[in-house]
Amino acid sequence: MVHYKTISQWFQAWQLPKPAHPLISAFQIDATRMIRSGETVTSFCDFYCVALKRVTGTEELKLKYGQHPYDFNEGMLTFVSPGQVTSLTVEKDVEVKQSGWYLIVHPDFLWNTPLASTIKRYEFWSYAVNEALFLSEKEEETIINIVQNIHRETHAGIDKFSKQIIIAQLESLLGYAERFYNRQFITREKANHQLLDRLEKVVNEYLNSGQPTTKGLPTVNDMAALLHISPKYLSSLLRMHTGQNTQHYIHEKLIERAKERISTTELSMSEIAYELGFEHLQSFSRLFKAKTRLSPLAFRQSFKQ
Repeated sequence: MVHYKTISQWFQAWQLPKPAHPLISAFQIDATRMIRSGETVTSFCDFYCVALKRVTGTEELKLKYGQHPYDFNEGMLTFVSPGQVTSLTVEKDVEVKQSGWYLIVHPDFLWNTPLASTIKRYEFWSYAVNEALFLSEKEEETIINIVQNIHRETHAGIDKFSKQIIIAQLESLLGYAERFYNRQFITREKANHQLLDRLEKVVNEYLNSGQPTTKGLPTVNDMAALLHISPKYLSSLLRMHTGQNTQHYIHEKLIERAKERISTTELSMSEIAYELGFEHLQSFSRLFKAKTRLSPLAFRQSFKQ
């Protein structure tokens, strides 16, 4: 595990010149790195990294971001926050080439600014690289212009206005990224609906498998893992298309199944709760009443009137 504590350490690893500023750097990269057969490189950083880059020579690479496979499509913007892990292995010697723009920001640079706390609200920091932002030509130009502005500012003479100007540029970049992700959820509608169809399938399969009795209620993390996406991305996608997050979606599916079992079987409420993965009947009854305004028993009785 390689731990990059400083931006300078990261620059040294890629054999780049010393950064102009120790806590923030915006730069264009055109670098080549030889990865040897069987080599596994796992790393994490203590800083934020925004990358708009293209990678070539990746045919033999198996790169993961956390536990998810890396998507090597061109024209994508990725966001990595402090502590997130990336790893790669190769099956034979390969020369990896990267080109594009990087923006690296150490949390210390944000100290004593509103962005120090608000930066964490942007959910894309928790998206995996295979959920990267795909940019149109105009969108890519917008992002590059902002990064270039930061590059110029960090290479100009530092004065009392420098940090304020850079912070404003950072906020602008994050705002555009949020807008573009929102657009992506719309423009990739077919793929997104296919993903939501798969979500319904994996939830139903989980409930039909008998696993709830041994593993408990279906969780957001488990369902996201079965779809090979991050929980944050799944919730963002659901909110965009259904107005609810993943937890609410799972609860709706549980109540649908509970209604079915209550109305078509003679099982007791305790048996149905256990079958669905609830540890306690009270928890099942509370959720059912919150969603239907009826207790499970009252719901069953309504079918006998």
